Amino acid sequence: MAAPGWLRRGARLAAALRCVPAPRNWKPRAQQPPRAEPAQAALYVHWPYCQKRCSYCNFNKYIPRGQDEESVRSCLTREAQTLIRLSQVQRWVLGRKGESGGWGKGRISSVFFGGGTPSLASPLTIAAVLETVSRCAHLAADAEVTLEANPTSAGASRLAGFRASGVNRLSIGIQSLDDAELRLLGRNHTADEALGTLEEAKKLFPGRTSVDLIFGLPDQSVASWAGGLEELLQLCDDHVSLYQLTLERGTSLFKQVQRGSLPVPKQEVVAEMYESAREMLRDVGFRQYEVSNFARNGALSTHNLSYWQGSQYIGIGPGAHGRFVPRAHGESLREARIQTLEPDSWMKEVLAFGHGTRKRTVLSPLEVLEEVLVLGLRTDTGITHQHWQQFAASLSLWDMFGSSEEVKELEDQGLLLLDNRGLRCSWKGLAVLDSLLLTLLNQLQQSWADRTAHRT
Repeated sequence: MAAPGWLRRGARLAAALRCVPAPRNWKPRAQQPPRAEPAQAALYVHWPYCQKRCSYCNFNKYIPRGQDEESVRSCLTREAQTLIRLSQVQRWVLGRKGESGGWGKGRISSVFFGGGTPSLASPLTIAAVLETVSRCAHLAADAEVTLEANPTSAGASRLAGFRASGVNRLSIGIQSLDDAELRLLGRNHTADEALGTLEEAKKLFPGRTSVDLIFGLPDQSVASWAGGLEELLQLCDDHVSLYQLTLERGTSLFKQVQRGSLPVPKQEVVAEMYESAREMLRDVGFRQYEVSNFARNGALSTHNLSYWQGSQYIGIGPGAHGRFVPRAHGESLREARIQTLEPDSWMKEVLAFGHGTRKRTVLSPLEVLEEVLVLGLRTDTGITHQHWQQFAASLSLWDMFGSSEEVKELEDQGLLLLDNRGLRCSWKGLAVLDSLLLTLLNQLQQSWADRTAHRT
């Protein structure tokens, strides 16, 4: 997916509550220099093609018609090279006296191939992108390289090809172990095919195979959801992602619900499904390290953690999103970037300009802090004081939230903790995070405005 659902929802929430958008030419005061971004970033690669469109999906994806994969591959590698250089994750290193300099290698911390259905791509394409990254920046031999896979496009030999190309972690879109639910979702695999793919993946990527499940489907009961999850927990590896079904406008499922041919799931039933899943996963040793993600034996996704911790990430491919400082242009503020959506238009732009960035938005320090807050609180560790100070050196979490009566009330309700470790949700609070963010974002914006007024 070009922009993960949790990221889109967080960005919409922050935007909706923002008091005054910062102008594009906004610059911080001299006494508040921007945080120095490290010479590293995660890399997201969007493969936009699918065999068919699922009934619930509104991600940027296309059914290929005479697709030329060699051309797509060439454009992905070219855009990766361009944006890595633009971010100066690939850095210019001065030579010794009398010698010319050269591009030094920064660090790409992780790579994630999402979609679409990247398991439809050739392992040659995956290998070409990773080789380009390794030439442009340092990609450690043990860096996490994840590929999303659908069961119907991920047979044993193909999975082995992906492993040989450099992939070391697999995320399988199982979604359900009920064939009727899979048909409702428009999936083109059966439960048996999904379990077969899972078994093969565990052999090739032991301890590094993740599975996705969706809950909150029309007519789904708590008992049927729990039964399917219990079956999966007897067979899965060490990472599970659970996503509540979102009825997105324009999708087939949305239209069926609008017509009244499918019932809207009751919110209290969906909430019970989520709570039962959290408890079931905890009982078998999984840690809920993020609102939708659970891991045991230390199998946390380092790539997704980079999002939630507010790190830089570069997005390549049609519709991909990114957050990084374009230092090669002499900039010092982070930008939110979106690549051109439609694959053919994106390729034309890459061929003409080296990249297909369609939209760039300079983020003010307040906007960066809003994203750090929204994303950081999705994790069980929350936001430590040290981490917050990387983004707001002169405004601590105590300064922002310590005197707020509304925040104190959330603490008294057992939903939020602000202490010497930092700011984080409790187990109870993590389940209702969106409702907490309304209060916290308002408090952040008010504290920022008060500070600005005081300095004026």
